[in-house]
Amino acid sequence: MHMLTIPAAGGETDGGFWATAAPIIPHPIEFFFSLAVFAILFWVVAKKVVPRLEQVYAERSAAIEGGMARAEEAQAEAKAALESYNAQLQDARGEGNKIREDARAQGAQIVAEMRAQAQAEAARIVDTAQKQIEAERQSAVVSLRTEVGRLSTDLASRIVGESLQDEVRQKGIVERFLAELEAGDIRPERVGGDL
Repeated sequence: MHMLTIPAAGGETDGGFWATAAPIIPHPIEFFFSLAVFAILFWVVAKKVVPRLEQVYAERSAAIEGGMARAEEAQAEAKAALESYNAQLQDARGEGNKIREDARAQGAQIVAEMRAQAQAEAARIVDTAQKQIEAERQSAVVSLRTEVGRLSTDLASRIVGESLQDEVRQKGIVERFLAELEAGDIRPERVGGDL
C-alpha cells in the first residue's frame, strides 16, 4: 500500500514523530482531510441518495403490497367464480337429469299411447273383419238357399213330373226342406237296388 506523505513545515523530510510512528496512526492532516471528505459524502448520501432510495423502497413496497392485495383480490374473485361455476355446473347436471327423466317418462307415455292405439286399431280391424265375414256368410247362406231351392225345385219337378215353378209354393217347400235339414229330421234313404 502506498502512503501519502506530506513534508513537514519548513521542508523537512527527515521525519519527526510521524515518520517514526506506527504506520496505523494516520497523520493529523490526512485524518482531518479524510474526516472532511467523509462528512461531505455522508451529507450527500444522507440528503440525496438515502431519500431517493427510501422513495424507491416505499414505491416498491407499495407496489408489492398492492400486487399482493390485487393477487388476493384476484384469488378471491377466482374462488368466487369457481364456486359460481361449480354451482352452475351442478344446476346444469340436475336440470339435465330432470330433462332425461322427463324424456324417459314421455317416451314411456308415447309407447303406451302407441300400444293402446295399435291395440284399438287391431280390435277395430278384427271387429270389421268379423262383421265382413258375418255379412259374407249371410250373403253366402242366402245365395246358397236360393240356389239349393232352385235346384231342389227343378229336381222335384222332374221327379214328380209336375211343375213346381210357383214361387210361393217353391219358397215354402224350400224353407221347410232346409228347416228339416238343419234340425236333422231328414235321413238319407237308399233309392234303387233294395226294392
